[in-house]
Order: sequence, then C-alpha cells, then structure tokens
Amino acid sequence: MITPSEIQSVKQRFGIIGNSPLLNHAIQVAMQAAPTDMTVLITGESGSGKESFSKIIHSLSLRKHGKFIAINCGAIPEGTIDSELFGHEKGSFTGAHEARKGYFEVTDGGSIFLDEIGEMPLGTQARLLRVLENGEFIKVGSSKVQKTNVRVIAATNVNLIRAVEKGKFREDLYYRLNTVPIFVPPLRERGEDVVLLFRKFTSDFSEKYRVKPISLDPDAQALLMRYPFPGNIRQLKNIAEQVSLLEQEGEVNAQTLSKYLPTDNSRLPMPIPTGTQGGESMDFSERDLLYKVLFDMKKDMNELKKLVLDTYKSGGLSQSIIQKHSELFEDMDTGIPVKEPKESSPSYPLPLVLDSQKSSNGSAPEYEDEAIEDIMHEEDDNSLSLEKKEKEMIVKALRKHNNKRKYAANDLGISERTLYRKIKQYGIDQ
Repeated sequence: MITPSEIQSVKQRFGIIGNSPLLNHAIQVAMQAAPTDMTVLITGESGSGKESFSKIIHSLSLRKHGKFIAINCGAIPEGTIDSELFGHEKGSFTGAHEARKGYFEVTDGGSIFLDEIGEMPLGTQARLLRVLENGEFIKVGSSKVQKTNVRVIAATNVNLIRAVEKGKFREDLYYRLNTVPIFVPPLRERGEDVVLLFRKFTSDFSEKYRVKPISLDPDAQALLMRYPFPGNIRQLKNIAEQVSLLEQEGEVNAQTLSKYLPTDNSRLPMPIPTGTQGGESMDFSERDLLYKVLFDMKKDMNELKKLVLDTYKSGGLSQSIIQKHSELFEDMDTGIPVKEPKESSPSYPLPLVLDSQKSSNGSAPEYEDEAIEDIMHEEDDNSLSLEKKEKEMIVKALRKHNNKRKYAANDLGISERTLYRKIKQYGIDQ
C-alpha cells in the first residue's frame, strides 16, 4: 500500500506541484506499475505533463540504471521513423552510407518513451507490436531477426479508441499498449493546483531574472481557477512569465490578470456550460450542435418525402427508387432482394388507392393532389424556419466578434469560405 507520504516524496523528487485527488491517483498508479515490466499507456491532453510520469516509472523500476530515451513519434517523418526506431543496414535506402543502430537496440535493458503514439504510421505499428509480443525486430534492409529487452511506455493526447474505429490505429497494438492505463488530468480539473503552479512559475522567474515577485489577490486567484487552460501547464507557465515580466506591481488583481488570459478559445477544448447566463440559454458550441442535428433531420425528412412521392408516382417501391434514395437505406439490410414490379402482377402503391376511389379517367382524386401540395408546402415552411434560425446564429456570431469573419466562423464550427457564402445567401449586412 502506497502511503500519502510516499506520494509526496515522489512529487518533491520529480518537481510535481499539486494536491488534487486525480493527480495523486495518477502518481499512485505509476508507482505501482513501476516495479513491473508491464507496458504503460499514459493518456491526457497536450501540455498536461505526461512525460513526467514516464520518468517516474523508469526511475522507480528495476531498469533505473539502464538507458531511458523519450521519442516524439509525431516529430519523426514517416519515411525515416522505422530507421530511427529499429535501425538500418548500409545501402538499404538512398543516403544510408553506413549501418545505424535504432533506439530499440540502443536502449536494450532500459526503457523507451513513445510520446504521441497515435501519430505512428500503421506499418511501424506492426513492427512495434512484434517487439512487444516477442521482443524481436528487424533492421531496415536486413533479414536478420534481432532480440531486445526494452520496456515501452507510450503516451497520447488523442482518443485511440476512435483512431481504431477509423482504421488509423491497430486494435491489437492498442490492447497490448493499454496494459496499465494512466490518465493525467487536465489543469482545469485540478482546482487549487493552478494557483500553486502559478506561484511556482512566478517564483522561478523572479529568481532567474532578479525581478520583483508577483502575487495574486483572492479575486485573481478565483479567475485563474475558472479559466479552462486549453494549453494546460505550458499555457499557465507562459502566462505566469508574461505577468512577471510586464507587471510592476507586487500584487495583481483580477482585472489586470484578465488581460493575459486569451478570450478566443472557440477552437480549443473547454466545458460546455449548462443553465442560463445573462438571458442566454446556451452558448454557441451547444447551439451549433443543436442546429446541426436539426439540419440533418430536415435533410432526412425531405428525402423521405421525396421517396413517398416517387413511390406514389411510380406505382410501387422499385429497385430504382431504392437506389435513387440510397441514403435512407444505409442502416438497413441491403441483402434483401427487391424486385421490379411486373406488368402482369398488381402493384400496391403507397398510399394505396382503391379502384372505387379513382375518377372516371383513372386518375387519383383531387384530395391526393392537395395532400401532395401540403407536403411540399410543409417542406418549404420547415426549410424557411431553419434558415431563419441559421441566419440569426450567423448574425449573433458576427456581432460577438465585431464582424471578424475568421473568429465568427471558428465559433460556428464552419470554414470562413462557407460563412462568406452564407452571408451573401442571406443578405446579411456587416
């Protein structure tokens, strides 16, 4: 059982600031996994401090005297990553003037930290899986199998489950890496740790550059803890250094601090607020999602109406009609054969029209034509209603950002080009 004092000792050793329960739990899991040789997958947002946990695991393991190498998989070009990780033989490709050892050969007996593992190419993923399964690898341009004894610690800021579903990450590799999962919480979920980290960064800056130390009044501290920090610890450190350099007063209030906190975070992850504020029931992020659902529903409803009309006019649900409206049948079993209606067999159109209801010239009664007109009229009404809402949403976004189309488009979740087209379409004055 790992005690709180042992966790605090690890924090001091590795310079980790904070006391939030989520942070303490992540450190505890890292300490428990360290003595084993199990593969560890560290997840968390960019800038949350994932690399520190890889160092904790290596330093507390039986491999602590072996080599430790940290590699950013996203920073190595796809054409050279195999050579970097597994090495190559002389002449194996253009520019390979001599043989080279890869990281898995160099760190034999130690640990290797693969950051941004989600950016690794699929071909390299297959090679990595063989290392994890059998401890074997083959250099680029060689046919000789080599052995290595390396512990792999991986990290990512992307959702690997979704990457697996999209075919961008191997499912077998994911389960092999995720033997021991560690989640590093984002800064916005660590409460008062934000203030402690700010104090640490400003103190270090003051000592390094011999400037007056900065402190925050209670209102400024509350503002700092409410800020979402999409850039996490990196962003907080950047803000702390800016304030330390540019502010002359020893104590900074909330109004002064707010000048250093970016307000345009529409493209960055942050919680969607619930409830009302200032008379508005929802912000643009939630509104955008709602309208997207409504527009998709409108599109499906219009397609369904067209299907009904085409079915009525043709006298039955034929194969050609199904192919014409294939989008409506994507989630259905397409293996059921649908035959074209034969002239000799009776057809049963939708809606069904009885012989007694037909007029003398064989056409449908007038009320059916009226029903068709009602359907088309209803479609126009729905379209106009949703277009009105879309126009209102665009106008509000433009007002919010002082008619700056770039920021308004980001807030709405559309491209600037699409926004420009919508402005022309609705005749919006800027």
